[in-house]
Amino acid sequence: MTEYGRGYGSEPWHPEDPLYGDQGPRGGQGQQPQWGGPESVPYPEQQYDGSWGGAQIGQVPYDPYDPYGPPQHDPYGIAGQDPYGTPDAYPPPQPRHLRPQEPQQYPQQYPHPGQFQQPDPYAQQGPYPPHDPYAQQQYPQDQQYPQDPYPQHVQEPERSEPPQHIDGGGENWRGEPQREPDPEHAFFADDPAGDDDDESADDPRESRRATRERRGKKNKRHSGCACLVVSAVIAGAVGTVGYFGYNFYQSHFASAPDFEGEGSGDIQVEIPDGAPIQQMGQILKREGVVKSVDAFTEAAKENKNGSGLQAGSYALHKEMPAAAVVALMLDPKSRNGLTVREGLRAEAVYSLIDEKLDVKSGTTKEVAKKDVKSLGLPSWASQSSQIKDPLEGFLYPSTYSVGGHAKPADVLKMMVARAKQEYQKYDLEENAEKLHLKSPLQVLTVASLTQAEGITHDDFRKMAAVIYNRLSPANVATNQKIEFDSSFNYLKKQSKINISTDEIRHYDDPYNTYFYSGLPPGPIGNPGADALKATVNPDTSQKWLFFISIDGKKTEFTTNLTDHNKLVKKFNERQQQKKQEG
Repeated sequence: MTEYGRGYGSEPWHPEDPLYGDQGPRGGQGQQPQWGGPESVPYPEQQYDGSWGGAQIGQVPYDPYDPYGPPQHDPYGIAGQDPYGTPDAYPPPQPRHLRPQEPQQYPQQYPHPGQFQQPDPYAQQGPYPPHDPYAQQQYPQDQQYPQDPYPQHVQEPERSEPPQHIDGGGENWRGEPQREPDPEHAFFADDPAGDDDDESADDPRESRRATRERRGKKNKRHSGCACLVVSAVIAGAVGTVGYFGYNFYQSHFASAPDFEGEGSGDIQVEIPDGAPIQQMGQILKREGVVKSVDAFTEAAKENKNGSGLQAGSYALHKEMPAAAVVALMLDPKSRNGLTVREGLRAEAVYSLIDEKLDVKSGTTKEVAKKDVKSLGLPSWASQSSQIKDPLEGFLYPSTYSVGGHAKPADVLKMMVARAKQEYQKYDLEENAEKLHLKSPLQVLTVASLTQAEGITHDDFRKMAAVIYNRLSPANVATNQKIEFDSSFNYLKKQSKINISTDEIRHYDDPYNTYFYSGLPPGPIGNPGADALKATVNPDTSQKWLFFISIDGKKTEFTTNLTDHNKLVKKFNERQQQKKQEG
C-alpha cells in the first residue's frame, strides 16, 4: 500500500495522481479505511490568503504536506500546465484492463494459502513522510500478483505468462486462481519407477537434479549400446578382411592343399560324359581321392597329357596326391569304362556290354529287343518291321562309365540319351527337308553309310555327296540305286571286300542297295560326329558319283562311269597280284 490508499476499497483523491478517477469496486471515490482503523476525520475547510504567515482566525494553517488538506493556490505558477505533456511525465490514467502488462514477478517466499501479503509502506516510516511523495516516487501502473500461491515448478521469467486480471464487479478483485496441473502419470514420466520423493517435487532444485540424473543414466545406457554396436561392426569388418585376405593369399601365393604318400584303400569313381576338369576335381574331392579341387586342376595343367582326361569309371585309391591321380586316370588300365567306336554295329555293342558286365552272351540283345520302347528312343525313330534293329544308330560312339553293379538296360539308356543329346546339334529335321529326305531317320541312315564306306575323315564329305547324287532322279548311271557293299555286308552280318557280282545283285533284301533303289530302311551302324557333319554339309564342288579304294588306304572319287571303270581295272589287277603272292 501507499499513502494514496491503493488498498482494498480506496481510491486516490489528488488530481495529479496518475490513478485519479479510477473507480473502485464499489463504484465511488469515497475514502475507506486503509488499515482497518477508524475512519479519518476530515479537517475543517480553510482559506489561504496567498501568504505563508500565520493562519487567519477561524482557519487551519495551510500545511503543504497534508494530503487531506484542500487544494491551494499554486505559488510556482504551474497550475495551468499539463502534467502529462512532457516525455518524462506520468502517462495519462487508463482503465485497468488497457494498461500495459509487466513481467510477472514471483515472491521469494510463499505465504499461507488464502493470503497474499503486500509490502507495508508504513513498516519503516511514520504515518506521514517527511518529503513530498510526488517528487521522487514513481507508481507502477498495475500491481502484479502470482497466478498460483503454490506453484509446482518454478518457471523462468521470460517464459511466464502475465496473470490474467478479471475486470468485473464483486468482492474478489483478484479473480479465481488457476487450477493446479495434474501430476504426470508415472508411466509417462522419465523415471521408470514413477515414484519421486515429495521433497524433490516441492523443491525445484531437487526436481532439476533428478531430471539430470535420469538423463545421465539414459546417456550412459545409450553410450554403452553404441559402444557395443561399434565394437561389433569393427569385429565384423576385421573378420571379413581377414577371411578374404586369407583366401586371396591362398589362391595367389600359397600352394593348394594336397595329400602325400601313395593313398590307401580302393574306390571306384565315375566321371560323367562332358565333365570339365573342374567338375572332375569336385567329384574326386567328394569321394575322398584328392584333398582339394585346386590341387587336381593344377596337376592336370602341369601334365602334358592332362587335356586327354575323359569320362569313365576309374579304379583309384583314397587320399592320393593329385599328380598321381591324374597319371592313373590317363592310364588305360585304370579306366573302368566302355568305349564304343564310330561305325560299330549294334550287334557288336551288345557283345561289349555283356563282356563288361560279365553276363551271359546275348543278354543285352534280348533286353534291347524286349525293352526297346522304354529305352528313351526319340519319336521319329521308326518302328517298321523292315528295320533290323530299332537301336541301330542310337548307340552313340563314346566312352561310358560302367560300374560293377550296372545292368544292361542302364547302359543302353545311357547310350540312347547321349545320342539324342548329340543329334540336337545337327537339327536333323530341318536338314532332312533341305536335303530332300523324308525324315530325320534317313539323315541318320546317310550318316551311317558315309561312316561305313569312308576310310578317312577327308572322304566323308565326298562320300555323302555320292549318296545324294545317286538318289537324285537325274541319276541314270545307277538308276537311283546306291549300290554300296557295306549295306549288303550289314544284312549278311559280315565284312567282306570280295563279293561276287551275281550274289550281290540277286539277293532280295530291303538293306541290299544293289537290289533296291533308294536308302535302306534304317541305319547300318552308329555314326560319329565327323560323319554327321559331312552328312549335313556334303561336298558339292563336283557331281561325285563313283568311288573306289585301290589299296585300302585311299579312296578315289570320279564323276563318270568311264573313269570309274579304269579304277576298277586297277583294283582287280591288284587283287590278282595279292593272290599270287599268297
